[in-house]
Amino acid sequence: MDLQLAGKTAVVTAASGGIGGAVVRTLIAEGVTVLGADRTVTDQLKQTGAITVEADLLTPEGVEELRRVTDSELGGVDLLVNGVGGLAGLDLGGLPDLSDSTWQRAFELNFFSTVRITRALLPSLREAVVNVSTSVAHWPASGPHWYGASKAALTAFSKGLADELGPRGIRVNTVSPALIRTPLWDEYGPRVSQARGADYQQLMTDLPEQINVTLGRWGTPQEVANVIVFLASPAAGYVTGSDYVIDGGLLKVL
Repeated sequence: MDLQLAGKTAVVTAASGGIGGAVVRTLIAEGVTVLGADRTVTDQLKQTGAITVEADLLTPEGVEELRRVTDSELGGVDLLVNGVGGLAGLDLGGLPDLSDSTWQRAFELNFFSTVRITRALLPSLREAVVNVSTSVAHWPASGPHWYGASKAALTAFSKGLADELGPRGIRVNTVSPALIRTPLWDEYGPRVSQARGADYQQLMTDLPEQINVTLGRWGTPQEVANVIVFLASPAAGYVTGSDYVIDGGLLKVL
């Protein structure tokens, strides 16, 4: 399938991460000029051939730096992939253990960062936005409540933004992955195994079966990137306001 992406421009945030890096590589392979932004620009990101910007996108200064470099290097943005988010450094306890600062940090990381980045780039945005949410936004459970809540806010924002920007010809969609084997699990996995009193390596082996993933395995960043790039492309030109769950069959609701 021709995704009709050759010659387009894209901004990808969290571009040094597992999913973000896969998105950058896939877009470049499709002939897209990519600007990859992250708090730390890795050698792997530099080696993709992407234009890079190192900025803390949780701060107004970092977002402004992204806007400035985008304007100077790209002139305009056809595609925006918002990947900033995660669990880094946040408390995994229950509600009595969660301070206001934990909740505020979670929403800054998983919600407000995307709002600010999208708002900053909107004047030069032309075609499509894909925001990275999580299937936990649809599947609230005990654990890091703040993660699902902040990502659910992102999913709701994306649907509203799709309605707002549709008349301008700009499409907005989300993807909601789960159990994707990214470097995030190198930090998060040991914390989960410690909380469960389990061996880390055994947990990583058994987790798909334990949580009833239909396909019985972990997903890969490339499998998520494939969906993101499709949604960003003109090949998905009649898709907007949608949320694509990428979880190997974990979520079993209509």
